[in-house]
Amino acid sequence: MAVEIKAIKYWRGVVENKPGVLAGILGPLAAAGLDLKVVMGYRMHDGQAAIELYPVIGKKSMAVAQAAGMSVHPVPALLVHGDDKPGVGSVMAKALSEAGINIAFMVAQVIGRRYSAVIAFENDADTRKAAGVIKKATAPKKK
Repeated sequence: MAVEIKAIKYWRGVVENKPGVLAGILGPLAAAGLDLKVVMGYRMHDGQAAIELYPVIGKKSMAVAQAAGMSVHPVPALLVHGDDKPGVGSVMAKALSEAGINIAFMVAQVIGRRYSAVIAFENDADTRKAAGVIKKATAPKKK
């Protein structure tokens, strides 16, 4: 299966790093009917934590996320899905490097035989360029 690439705008909130904060954000969003595809959370060095979510869509879900102190994050990103195979992350990283595109952050995982990655970039132009670079680099090789 070909790689699937989608430009995304994820929501981010910086919160106090303590037990229950993530549950306090996710619970109301689930109750609002939001079906999140990406949830990232991590502790920062200053005792706070960042929580990042995608997608936050619909007026009710947006209002719940905003009430929790979240907002659309300005860092552009791609959501990339594809069939897992050895070295696919290396292939993408090398292609982006050779194209002169800096990665702001990357989070990737494999579930079963498929991988999923969120890759963020410095600006919208790099994000658009990166989509083409990744698509070309991960395309099946012609025999």
